[in-house]
Formats: sequence, structure tokens, C-alpha cells
Amino acid sequence: MHAKDETTRTDRQRTRFRVGGMDCGSCAAKIETALRRVPGVHEVRVSVPNGTMTVTHDPSTGGDAITAPVARLGYQTGPAEVLTTAGVAAEHGHDQSHAEGDGHDHDHDHSHSHGHDHAHGHAHGHAHGADEWSDPAFGELPWWRRPKARLALASGLALGVAYVVGALVPAVSQWAFLLAMAVGLVPIARRAFAAAGAGTPFSIEMLMTIAAVGAVVIGAAEEATAVVFLFLVGELLEGVAAGRARASIQGLIGLMPDSALVEGDGGTKTVPASGLQVGTVILVRPGDRVAADGVILSGDSALDEAPVTGESVPKRKGEGDRVFAGTINGDGTLRVRVSATAKDNTIARVVRLVEEAQESKAPTERFIDRFSRWYTPGVVVVAALVAVLPPLLAGGSWGDWVYKGLAVLLIGCPCALVISTPAAIAAGLSNGARRGLLMKGGAVLEALGRITTVAFDKTGTLTEGRPRVTDLIAFTGGEQEVLARAASLEAGSSHPLAKAILAAAAEAGLTVAAASDTGALAGKGVRGRMDGLELALVSPRAAGERTPLTPEQAERIAALNGDGKTVSVLLVDGLVSGLLAMRDEPRADARAGIGALREAGIRSLMVTGDNARTAKAVADRLGVEPHAELLPEDKQRIVRDLQARGERVAKVGDGINDAPALAAADVGIAMGGGTDVALETADAAALHARVGDVAAMVRLSRRTMANIRQNIVLALGLKAVFLVTTVAGITGLWPAILADTGATVLVTANALRLLSLRP
Repeated sequence: MHAKDETTRTDRQRTRFRVGGMDCGSCAAKIETALRRVPGVHEVRVSVPNGTMTVTHDPSTGGDAITAPVARLGYQTGPAEVLTTAGVAAEHGHDQSHAEGDGHDHDHDHSHSHGHDHAHGHAHGHAHGADEWSDPAFGELPWWRRPKARLALASGLALGVAYVVGALVPAVSQWAFLLAMAVGLVPIARRAFAAAGAGTPFSIEMLMTIAAVGAVVIGAAEEATAVVFLFLVGELLEGVAAGRARASIQGLIGLMPDSALVEGDGGTKTVPASGLQVGTVILVRPGDRVAADGVILSGDSALDEAPVTGESVPKRKGEGDRVFAGTINGDGTLRVRVSATAKDNTIARVVRLVEEAQESKAPTERFIDRFSRWYTPGVVVVAALVAVLPPLLAGGSWGDWVYKGLAVLLIGCPCALVISTPAAIAAGLSNGARRGLLMKGGAVLEALGRITTVAFDKTGTLTEGRPRVTDLIAFTGGEQEVLARAASLEAGSSHPLAKAILAAAAEAGLTVAAASDTGALAGKGVRGRMDGLELALVSPRAAGERTPLTPEQAERIAALNGDGKTVSVLLVDGLVSGLLAMRDEPRADARAGIGALREAGIRSLMVTGDNARTAKAVADRLGVEPHAELLPEDKQRIVRDLQARGERVAKVGDGINDAPALAAADVGIAMGGGTDVALETADAAALHARVGDVAAMVRLSRRTMANIRQNIVLALGLKAVFLVTTVAGITGLWPAILADTGATVLVTANALRLLSLRP
């Protein structure tokens, strides 16, 4: 849609339907073509990996009008989900990923108001039982219970019977094979003519129908029957492979427990997890899966977050910490206040995000789609020329060359080529999502592999985002005594530096007793009394105003400040007792993560609003180039300057103060543990907030693009080989259909290898 359409978009509705029976890209193309001819439909996105179609249409265009053409093509439509009643911006360059990332803000109506659409699927003989339509994973049936499996089995049995009859009664052999062929070909031909009527005359089914009928005309009924059977087996295999890719990300849904223990009326009761409301307090026992996103009200436990973030080490959490639905509670009982309903929890949003990402096409995929539109008619023309020209111009045998032309027709089926890219991208996106690496669409996945420079924010990205006590220096008494006295002054404080001191005391196993008569020293520090001593924890300047610092003390403070550390001085009865140095330390994997990027040929920068001294200290430790004391617009300017020099830039930050730079970058990556910002602001998100995740995304992107190139070479290479051998008379119809089906299964299987890749 263009700018001029803005005024007409507000009255449009966006609805997603589950679709059964789609196996490859040509299936999606037929559905898209058919629906674009429906009055009132403005945009159609079909995702084979998800088994969904998302339609932007006028509210007056009902569910029947949308699902009827799909049912006529032989596909089944499941429950409808109204995503939004507002117009949806069309994909356009870099903005596409941002537009698609906000799916969970829409009104997700699960009322199935279009439930009557089932009738269409049933009318065409595809009734699979209610369990097939169970939301949200579409409840796929086992492959042997699907209609395509039953049809392939029936065709195979008919072929076997025809061989037996032909051997026993040779006179009726031809008729036996014709009847056997009809078992499989009639449903194929029906789909072919339905697709032709819906705007796709050159469908795989039409090519198959023409080839089979043509083979019968030239007396090859036995071979035609076998080819129909092999085609149906190939379709079945494609469906099984597509189902595996679809089940990968939908498997996340299975992580959700069915029920939850809710507090109330002096006890607990078990309720369905799907009905939990925001604010409800639930009890999570050791070994239970957390039933909802929430905040811990009381309790302490180690949580296994691997199902959501991919983090293999359990994470200790206590009062005030966030927990995610689907994670596994370890050794303690937790009281959790629910912060998101079932349809908006982390797992649901990740699944929805990946589904929307798989609906958006990468540039390579869009190119393949355009190419295939010309490729298939071109194959028909070549097949016709192979069948007609040699007999007309060179006196060749009509039977031989028509046979070769029919084989060329089968070789040219575009399934393998069309599925080569979306299968790999879907597998790559699913792999990333299961490991906490979210990428909003194939375009983002493709762009990540071409990145040349990564600009990192400092606080909360390269560093932990909170200070830690790094140095303890005692001038009187011991270091433990200095730490204990400082902690006694900070007991109960929520200041970040106070939390750092209290955390250090806890790690050291110290019992902290709060000091008495405590009070703030405006702009300087805190004071109090303990064991009859006057204590104060102040800045070096404030300490110097109270008592002269020795040269050794001043030198120590200067050295610590030079390392970018914040220094607090502990005074006891007016004399310097010790120093505590604190700094926001680099993440444990930051140096390794930047090293991994360097090995991949990618340069790393630090862009931060922090002071130059602190930025330089962190940058020197990590081996990156620092740019400090920057405003948000300065960060954006640096990104623009790099792009002007031909660099492809990824910006990594927290998604709030870095928003201008994230938007300007070729790829914006948010660091965060499942927050709204991490899921929505940028093009990609590293859920478990590791610097190494950026390099992992790049590796996954490059492996995915390599897989796509392999698939395209495999698809076109097999076709080229069999085209030559067919024209040369070496191979015929059987190898032709095996080449097409085999190529489709091979490229799908190759793409599925990405599901097990560890980036």
C-alpha cells in the first residue's frame, strides 16, 4: 500500500486462519492467487511453515468468502483469529520488521467467530475430527491418518492390483491400469482445474494431469499409473517434512502447564492456566512449570529458563524478580503475582512473533517467487517444443518425442525451487527462537549475515547494568570489617551502590546489623553509629574535607578512579578506615562475544552516554573502540556515518534510549530477558542478554543463507541433469517424477538440518 492509501486503511480487518494440507511454496502461491481475486481482500500472506494465512480485508468480506476458494483448492481452514481491525502497513524496507513485531498489541479474538468455515473443509471430504483444529498448534494428525496418506495408499494398492490383474489376464491389462491411475489422478485433476479457475493454470497438479493423460494417449498407461502413485508419495513426504518444521516452534506451546495453583480464601485451588488473570497470585511448587509470566512476591529458587531463553544454567531468583511462563521451578516454593494473561505471556508472544516473522518474505524468497512465476510457463513451452519440433523438423517419432516432452513437463515442476528458501528461513528462525535469538522475519535473518560493524551500548549491554564491589582496601582493621561496617550503613537502602555493597557482604557470608542513628549527608554519602563508633561512607572529596588524606590513600583513590571505578571512603571516628571501589563490570561473556565477532570479520564499537574515563576502562578490557558522552542523536549520527562509508551496521542496545540508533541501523538488536522492549523495539532480540548471542545470530544467518544456496543449486541442478538425460533418451517419466519429488524432499530435509544447528 502506498501513502495515498492511508485514509482508506483504518476500516480494514486483519484475520489469520489455520490452513491444513499445505506442503510447499506452490501451495501457498495458489492460495494467495485465489484469495487476491476475492472482492474486498487487499493483502494475503500465506506461511507454509506455520500452516497459516493472514488476510487483510474489508469487514464486510465474511469468513465464508475467504475460506470458500481455499476449500475449493482442496485445503482445510481452521479457526479464525482476528488480529486487528486497523489497516496494516505494507512491507517496505527496514520498517517492515518494526511493523510486524507488534502483533501482541492487537486484539486477539479467540472466539472463533468464523467457526462456520469448517463446513468448507468437510464438503470436500477432508473431515479429520475436531482435534485437528485445536488451537493454537492446529493439532496436526499423524502422517498416516492424513488424507494424502490415505490417497497414496489407495493409489499404491490399485497399482498393485493392476499389476496382478495384468499378469493374470493380459487382455484387460490396459483397462486395469487406467482404473488404477484414475484412483490417484481424479483428485489431482480436480485440484488442478480448481487452481486454474482460481488464477493458477500452471500448477504442479495441472502439469501432472497433462503428463499422465498424455502418457495414456501414447500407450504408456502402466508408467502413467506408477508416476501418479510416485507423485502422491512425494506429496506425502513433503507434508511430513513441512510438519516437522511447523512442529519445531509450535512445540513451545507444549511447555505450558494445563493448570495452576491459585491462592484465595485462605487456601489454594487448581484452575486452568489459560484462565489466569493479571494480578492473580499463584503458588509454584518445586518441580512445577511456571504457569504464567509474573513477579515473585515471596520465596527463593533456582529456575531452569532453558525452554524460554535457551540458557542452560538454572538462574537463582527471589522476591521482586520476574519469572516466565514455561520455565521450571527448582528447589523452592514461590508465590508469584501474574503479570500477563495466557495469550500475552512470553511463550505465546515468542510463538506469535516467529509466526509473523515467517509470514514476511526475505529478499531472496521474493526473488524466487517472481522467478517461479515465469519459470513454470517457460517449462511448459520447452516441453511443448521438445514434443513437437523434432518430429516436424527432423522427422523424429511422434511417440518418442511426445513421451520426452511429457517427462520434461514433470521435471520442470517448481516445488523444490519454490520451497528451497522459505523452508530454510523457517528452520533458521525456529532454531533461533528456541535458543533465545529472536529475528523478526527472513529479511532480518538475511541481513544479519552481511553485517560488517556492530555498535554496542555499554550499560546493560556490554556490562551487567549494575555496579559491583571490585576492590576492598583496608587501612585499619581488615577488609571484612570495612565491608561489614559499610554494609551496616547501607542496610535497607535501594541505591545501586548500596545494593552493590550489600550484595558483596552477602557473598562474603557476613551478617549485617543495621547501624543506628543513620542519616544522609546531602550529596556526600551516609553516616551512622555502630558499637559506639561514628561511621561515615562518603565520596573521596567529602572525605578530604573531613580529614587530610595521606599520599598513599590519595594515590590509591586516583588509581581506582583511573580504572573507571566509583570510590567510597569509610570513615571511623573521622579517620580513613578503608576504601570500597565499585564499577559496572563487563558481562562474563562480553570479551569472548566480541572475539567471536572479530573472528567473523566484524568490527565492534562501543557507543555510550557514560563518561569517557569509565567508557575507556571498559573498552580497554574488552578490546573495542569507545565513543563516550553521547546523546541518543549522537549514537544515531555515528550509525549514519558508518553507513555512509559503506558499512552494514548492527546496533545493540536496550531499546529505549538507543531507539533512534536502533531504527537507523541496518539491523537493530535489543538485549533483554523477554521484556516488551526486547520483543518489540528492534529487528531482533537476544532474550538471555549475552554478547555472544550477536555472533550466534550472525553465524545462524550465514549458515541459513549457505543452506539456501545449497538448496537452489540442488533443485536446479537435479532438474538440469534430468532434462539433459530425458532429451537424450536415457531417462523417462519415472525418473522425471522422482527427480522432482526427490529434489523437493532433499531441499526440505537439508533445510531441516538447521533446526538442530547450535549457533
